[in-house]
Amino acid sequence: MRPLPAPETGARKPVPLSRRRRVATDMARLFSTVLNPFLTALALFVVLAHVCAKDTRSFWFYLFVSTFFTSIGPMLYVLWLYSTDRIADLEMSIRSERERVFGVFVIFYSAGAAALWLLHAPALLVASMGGYATATLVTQYITRYWKISTHAIGITAPLVALIYLYGQQPLPFLVLIPIVGWSRVYLKAHTPLQVIAGSALGAGSVLLFYRFFHLI
Repeated sequence: MRPLPAPETGARKPVPLSRRRRVATDMARLFSTVLNPFLTALALFVVLAHVCAKDTRSFWFYLFVSTFFTSIGPMLYVLWLYSTDRIADLEMSIRSERERVFGVFVIFYSAGAAALWLLHAPALLVASMGGYATATLVTQYITRYWKISTHAIGITAPLVALIYLYGQQPLPFLVLIPIVGWSRVYLKAHTPLQVIAGSALGAGSVLLFYRFFHLI
């Protein structure tokens, strides 16, 4: 006769530590991917183009010009570098590779700021593009000696711009800054200090150019 199965007690088996670590790693990678600097810049300039546009035509015009120089162009450039084995990975984890790539990013952002200025775009768009150019230039220099977090720059700068535009309404989204910072540190891509420095640079570049253009 077979022994009767033991009655269920209702207690669940503890989740193995390895699985919990795997879930945390997957979540960190998800946040790093979704909130990467290219996509956050794209989201910001969608909002800025909407704020600055007088009609649908001007919205799409401002959006195309700004996102080409901040997101589409730089992202296609990185994909080309990776597909031709000119960089080791899409995150440019090797510091010497990052410095060269950031030099091209500076050209993209500076050209974008110049294009918007020559096209008589609103000061808000020009100032925002100028802030990106300056932050990238500083990042390129710092990268020679230290790996500052571009993810932290990329999430903080747009949020500071949104708070300038909408006051207290975007404040709950500030939680994204520590979430992105945690993801970068957990993945061992950066140290906490590198994340903090990135956030400070992102906020400072926006405030500097908004002040320079008399927006604040």
